[in-house]
Amino acid sequence: MSHHILLVDDDPALLKLLQLRLNASGYQVSCADSGERALQTLDEQIDLVLTDLRMSEMDGLELFQAIAARYPELPVIIMTAHGSIPEAVEATQQGVFGFLTKPIDRPQLLDSLQRALAGKHRTSDGHWRQDIISQSPVMTQLLEQTQRVAASEVSVLINGPSGSGKELLARAIHRASPRSQGPFVAINCGALPEQLLESELFGHSRGAFTGAINQHLGLFQAACGGTLFLDEIGDMPAPLQVKLLRALQERQIRPVGSTKNIDINVRVLSATHCNLHQAMSEGLFREDLFYRLNVVNLTLPALHERPEDIPLLARHFLAQAAHRHNHRVRNIAPTALQQLACAHWPGNIRQLENTIEQLTALNNGPVISEGSVREALASQPNLLPGFNEARADFEKRYLSKVLRITEGNVTQAARIAGRNRTDFYKLLNKHQLEAVQFKHP
Repeated sequence: MSHHILLVDDDPALLKLLQLRLNASGYQVSCADSGERALQTLDEQIDLVLTDLRMSEMDGLELFQAIAARYPELPVIIMTAHGSIPEAVEATQQGVFGFLTKPIDRPQLLDSLQRALAGKHRTSDGHWRQDIISQSPVMTQLLEQTQRVAASEVSVLINGPSGSGKELLARAIHRASPRSQGPFVAINCGALPEQLLESELFGHSRGAFTGAINQHLGLFQAACGGTLFLDEIGDMPAPLQVKLLRALQERQIRPVGSTKNIDINVRVLSATHCNLHQAMSEGLFREDLFYRLNVVNLTLPALHERPEDIPLLARHFLAQAAHRHNHRVRNIAPTALQQLACAHWPGNIRQLENTIEQLTALNNGPVISEGSVREALASQPNLLPGFNEARADFEKRYLSKVLRITEGNVTQAARIAGRNRTDFYKLLNKHQLEAVQFKHP
């Protein structure tokens, strides 16, 4: 079945020319000569919108904003005869998939359409990742890996800074797995004292300790047939690490105060924001447990590493916050979205959500302004990253850029960077980058 494209342009001649060109390439095309008519035409059958930027009344960016509010995963490509870097930056920061300059180059147009439609197919093929709002390349790659891993029974360790969405990714793995009909049970290993954490995980028998009036089934049993998610596994006390390792090896647990072993049937996912390699070298985390948990490793990027997603997330959080606090607020000004997209967000998605909630609750009009965002960001402590964090971020972005330029050729990339291959590989390992990620498919 051919993909259905909505073509929007107020130039009738160009509209007809592009329609013929796309029809000849096998696409089904609907046409609209204004943004307003495009919104009337829009429905779930449309797979992509290709729109002019400069149109009377509603321009291409305004049309995109209206589309994103209704269909956040629908890719939009903008065309303009006035191509410029500021317009391209503004469009991509707001979440537009692509930006083409007139006269439209046919191979470039078809390539952009294919990439956009492939991305839409990847991200809208199921409910498994419904809570993860993203269109950035780094997240698309991670979700592809996640979906492949989910089909197996292997243990997965999710790395990522606090507030980056590790539990959401764990829930997505569960939904995409053969265990999706079973329970998903989560616990924060750093939030409870050792004795209580042991009882919560493994259960206890009646009279096992003071206050244990009744028998208690632990989370390993509660998650039977499903998934157990151990968040902040790096904070688990050493004695419990031993008991957890034994449970994973033997597929059995022994409740506190009991002499009987109980068979378990769970898949274990875990997550941490800390460096477990360093914790192992300091004797704080067991190496054998690490390798048992870390059969597959998934790393969530910090929010500032996926700026393309910030406008999508901001609109999503705005809709939620407006429903709860302030129905009058309906949108975020484009310049305000730019402010949000350029911020560093040390608290990641959680900080962005709290900021949008605050802005929505306090806003007096229907649109959150650039000034309101600037004031909110200025009032938040630690918005500026530390020197080491900023340097590490620059290094990772620089390495990614030279690898992207050389399509994963390490020798050429090292030459551009002025480093020998050995030093360059050390830098790649430091930032958990692999050259194969950047090779042209």
